[in-house]
Amino acid sequence: MSDREFGGNDDLSLPKATVGKIISEILANDSNVAFSRDTRDLLIECCVEFITMISSEANEIAEKEAKKTIACEHVQQALEQLGFGEYVKDILDVASDYKKMQVHREKKQSKMEQSGLSEEELLRQQQELFQSSNNKYQQETRPAE
Repeated sequence: MSDREFGGNDDLSLPKATVGKIISEILANDSNVAFSRDTRDLLIECCVEFITMISSEANEIAEKEAKKTIACEHVQQALEQLGFGEYVKDILDVASDYKKMQVHREKKQSKMEQSGLSEEELLRQQQELFQSSNNKYQQETRPAE
């Protein structure tokens, strides 16, 4: 399968630095092995092709079920249909860990929430800043007398 089958996008890639870091971590215990840039680039192309193939198959499965969102189950079915069933358990474990992590993730606060001020106080401060800015502008644009 090639990119042309999926609409062909030459911009599809993975970050070279991230892939390089993953490779380095895997090879960290074996100092006798080196990984060339060409090999890294080939690995990236293979990964993109794999992701494209699984995504396309999962999308077809979701469409057959009249779903607009590809779910974990669709990816699982795609892996099995394409002969990668041995990866399903590991992927489901990772998905489960990710869901658990998302539940315990701290909610990010907005700048307004971080300020600790009421909405009314923030609005008052904003109006003061606008007035101050306007006064400064008026002084700078007044002709010299």
